[in-house]
Amino acid sequence: MIAPGRAPADARHVGGLRTPVLWGAVWGVLQAASPLALPWLDAATVYALGLTLIAAIYIGFAVADGRRTVIAVEVCVAAVFAVVAAVGVTGPAWVLVAGLAGHGLKDLWQHRTGFVSGTRWWPPFCASVDVVAAALIAVTILADVRVGW
Repeated sequence: MIAPGRAPADARHVGGLRTPVLWGAVWGVLQAASPLALPWLDAATVYALGLTLIAAIYIGFAVADGRRTVIAVEVCVAAVFAVVAAVGVTGPAWVLVAGLAGHGLKDLWQHRTGFVSGTRWWPPFCASVDVVAAALIAVTILADVRVGW
């Protein structure tokens, strides 16, 4: 029997992730609109900077985790996303969409495996940011809409 007012652990876990996912969606919309905040930069440059920033955040989590293997892996993963972002600055815009979507998949993997300890709420939040931003940027590409001034 469950005490009144208390949900089972699985329900609390799922419900506990609803807030990070919803806030991630909000931040995903903001990330897709981020070139509006930096009108002197090309939209691809702004999106590339965002991709490298979100990839590098896991380095901080890895350092907090403290295991050398985790730190090495996360530095390498961040470096791959930095290269993807650099290619996306002058390459097709779809490279940045793929980079964001790929980072969302990395977030889902992180959430499922718990590879970096202490990040229970972060991967669902970040995956939401990545997927929403990638989808919105893809829509702007398909609709031939320029984000920026």
